[in-house]
Amino acid sequence: MDIALLVAAHKDYWMPDDPIYLPVQVGAAGSDSDLGFRRDDEGNNISSLNPRYSELTAVYWAWKNLKADAVGLAHYRRHFKGTGERNTLAGTDARALLDRAPIVLPKLRKYYVETVESHYGHTFDPAHLEILRSVLAELSPASVESFDTVLASRSAHIFNMFLMRRNFFDDYCAWMFPILFETEKRIDFDSMTPFQARVMGRLSERLMDTWILSNSYGFAECPVVAMEKTNWLKKGGGFLAAKFLGRKYSASF
Repeated sequence: MDIALLVAAHKDYWMPDDPIYLPVQVGAAGSDSDLGFRRDDEGNNISSLNPRYSELTAVYWAWKNLKADAVGLAHYRRHFKGTGERNTLAGTDARALLDRAPIVLPKLRKYYVETVESHYGHTFDPAHLEILRSVLAELSPASVESFDTVLASRSAHIFNMFLMRRNFFDDYCAWMFPILFETEKRIDFDSMTPFQARVMGRLSERLMDTWILSNSYGFAECPVVAMEKTNWLKKGGGFLAAKFLGRKYSASF
């Protein structure tokens, strides 16, 4: 099985030395830097939309330009865990997971004290979810019930990380991108900071489980390993400030 596990990166960084990995420079359009990776501005692409779509510009590029039996996405500082270098996923691990299920997702993120919807509303603009739901009602009405179920849940598969057999990947992209493009048209970006403007990438995190649930697709889960230490005090403080003090997120943790 030919696997292309994209690694989205906007700067030079260590990459796993395994043939399944394909580093992709995201937001390459108009950039003065050349990281020596594949670029998301090659061929049919939305590279210029990276400030709003984040790592999804690599996903779109792969969908339109890449041929592989299975396609996935990781991040330069966040990978699926496995038996490879620095505990990253190795090709043998990936193939074993895809033998179990056609879709591989990161382990569920549990929120415990709030729902997916309330967490988004505390940390970002809750109107974005309302706009997304209205677009779903128009373009994919059969998925609205699943979307509501996801929002009411206290856990979710996030990070936009996945590994899928090609037919599932194509189905996912063909469903997701038209929904995001229409949602983008209805969101006012004028007053947003660059951090806040990455809203399309965040909304897609809420669409992954919606797509899987509405289609009753089976999947396997895989733990995630971080390449950098997480400041849990800062991260926890930001979460509590958002929930109880109404302070929206202003930077990544």
